[in-house]
Amino acid sequence: MVKNRDVAAITARYVAQTYARFPVALVKGKGTRVWDADGKAYLDFLSGIAVNSLGHCHPAVVRAIQKQARTLLHVSNLYHTAPQAELARELCRRSFADRVFFCNSGAEANEAAIKLARRYGAERLGGKYEILSCHNSFHGRTLATLTATGQEKVRAGYDPLPEGFRQVPYNDLRACEEAIDDKKTVAFLIEPIQGEGGVRVAEEGYLRGLRELCDQRGLLLILDEVQTGMGRTGKLFGYEHFGIEPDIMTLAKALGGGLPLGAMLAREQVARSFGPGSHASTFGGNPVACSAGLAVLRTLLGGALRNCVRMGKVLLEGLEGLKRRFPFIREIRGKGLIIGVELDMDGSKIVEACMEEGLLLNCTAGKVLRLLPPLTVTRSEIDRGLAILEKVLARQ
Repeated sequence: MVKNRDVAAITARYVAQTYARFPVALVKGKGTRVWDADGKAYLDFLSGIAVNSLGHCHPAVVRAIQKQARTLLHVSNLYHTAPQAELARELCRRSFADRVFFCNSGAEANEAAIKLARRYGAERLGGKYEILSCHNSFHGRTLATLTATGQEKVRAGYDPLPEGFRQVPYNDLRACEEAIDDKKTVAFLIEPIQGEGGVRVAEEGYLRGLRELCDQRGLLLILDEVQTGMGRTGKLFGYEHFGIEPDIMTLAKALGGGLPLGAMLAREQVARSFGPGSHASTFGGNPVACSAGLAVLRTLLGGALRNCVRMGKVLLEGLEGLKRRFPFIREIRGKGLIIGVELDMDGSKIVEACMEEGLLLNCTAGKVLRLLPPLTVTRSEIDRGLAILEKVLARQ
């Protein structure tokens, strides 16, 4: 039987070395649990970095995939398919948006948002093209989205980068206003919660002020909800916490329930800048992925969203208890089930120790433990995860 070390050896020999991987090969998942090739079980509080938001192999998602796979796997976007049309209708009905462009990933969704904003600027705003984003943001790894990303390590080695991107400090409305170039700036690209940037939540009034600023100056507000969208924060979309609506929003990760599916949503006034031939994605809106997406949406609205709110409170309370016990925990922050635990030490060794004890999570921004359990997580699973984390922290 193939073991962890066998799979890792093949990966090391033949797969491009673009990831720093743990020496574990996952072979099976069910709900909040996964098993590796050596037979060890883990409690998965990372969920494929927010992709498996309904847990592994949720029955409703699996049934939808199986049913669609027996019927129609793929057709070109030269033709209509019912799953794509129905998912677009449901996303628009439950958001600010009027139209949806489907793609395969968060980077592709953000790339589409950038292109739409620039095309809107060319047609409606006298040629404005500049996108303002934030320090510590993460928007993807295509050439345009890594340029929008506010982390130098992501951009290093890829010069010359596309023109027309600048970053401002997060949660600094004055910096946003001062950065606007009336001849160039067309949009702000912002995450309601910076996931990769250390689970940093938009402060009260920041997004509302940014919305007002965009309205006053005739700019577009683009929200990157690749990680926060589809229920992760306890609401279907993260912007619902802040009393505003964007002009464009991007989704991916949880949208396909484990299948690659991304989407860019936009108001009609903006969306009409995309016409036939102006943008495309060969696999975007694939009927199998969209069928999975419909199952995800129905499951969220059928109770998973309520569970996220309840279990998010339980997890936050438990983590606050750990903070009172361990002085090296600096801050607990997040919404719903996207939670960051900022330490005053390197978090990577905590992550490795938790994995040895059977708990998967990750470290971002160097010192922030990021917890993204499935929205279907149970009280007993949270208690077990907290117990493992407490055991590991007690050894520091």
